[in-house]
Amino acid sequence: MVPFAIQVDPADIDDLRRRLQRTRWPEPSTVPDWSQGVPLGYLQDLCAYWSDVYDWRSREARLNSLPQYKTVIDGLGVHFVHLRSPNPSALPLIVTHGWPGSFAEFVDVAGPLTDPASHGGSASDAFHLVIPSLPGYAFSDKPATTGWGVERTARAWASLMSRLGYDRYGAQGGDWGAMVTTSLAQQDPSHVAGIHLNMVLGFPGPDDGEMTESEKAALAAFERYQRDDSGYSKQQSTRPQTVGYALVDSPAGLCAWILEKFWSWTDTGGDPVGALGAERILDDVMLYWLPATGAASARMYWESFNNPPLGPVNVAMGASVFPKEIFRASRRWASRQYSDIRYWGEPAVGGHFAAFEQPAIFVEEVRNFFRTVR
Repeated sequence: MVPFAIQVDPADIDDLRRRLQRTRWPEPSTVPDWSQGVPLGYLQDLCAYWSDVYDWRSREARLNSLPQYKTVIDGLGVHFVHLRSPNPSALPLIVTHGWPGSFAEFVDVAGPLTDPASHGGSASDAFHLVIPSLPGYAFSDKPATTGWGVERTARAWASLMSRLGYDRYGAQGGDWGAMVTTSLAQQDPSHVAGIHLNMVLGFPGPDDGEMTESEKAALAAFERYQRDDSGYSKQQSTRPQTVGYALVDSPAGLCAWILEKFWSWTDTGGDPVGALGAERILDDVMLYWLPATGAASARMYWESFNNPPLGPVNVAMGASVFPKEIFRASRRWASRQYSDIRYWGEPAVGGHFAAFEQPAIFVEEVRNFFRTVR
């Protein structure tokens, strides 16, 4: 376990600004909305802010306020946050992000999760927090060989928790993090106390009978996603290297690729920058730009998109289905895979990036479930 701090060379920041200032922009789309992608003016405004106003050094210090480390597991360098609670009896919890997320999603929930007594909560809800970066993301190493999909990542997470001395722990995740967390429960059930997911895969079966209105709405939303919003996943699951050249070379292109998903998947009224803040969005984009992970992060789709961990899960499970989630599975659909559902929350607001969008609600949802397994 080697302590790690983000230390970006000033030359890299200068290079970023030069690239942004020399962006070769396309013409505007032929429609006034987002139906062809990120509107030109919206992206130009954010990139101008990135180039001229955004202060990386202050944001770097904010990210470095979380204690970070690197260790080698199964031949791969893994970057992770490890924040111990002042409560020695806290439950260890490993939290996994997805794409296009990062550990930056969890800055605002780290304090309330590890030290609830200092944030208006009960000390009995405390967690020792572990937040790894997926292989090929942020400051984890980029895999040089095939095989680093969901299952192998989950095995690495089990090794990480063991290495940290945690014999019994919880796990939480959304997006790819939900897949890794599910696989972790399948592979390490004797140590996983329970899992909480904020994205659940679950589909109707032949014996369900009539669907509820919410189930019909969920299927309709998923059909819209497949028709209008899934092009990124097709590209990343089939040709991640090809799109990677553009994502690693063009900061404006990378920003657009990620920003579109913050617009599409968040509960922000169609204005993610206004609702979430330019700094916070750019913090996340920087964790793809600085380590040049456009291709490496996309390879998780190539490795695992068509092979999700759909086998049975017998450890305790809780879910929080936010209204702007990509797919809003019903509890009965989820029960086909998860045999011991202890908690099912449906918050009134929020989307795919739950901790990032609604940190207070996310914290309460996580606490609600893990109270059932402490």
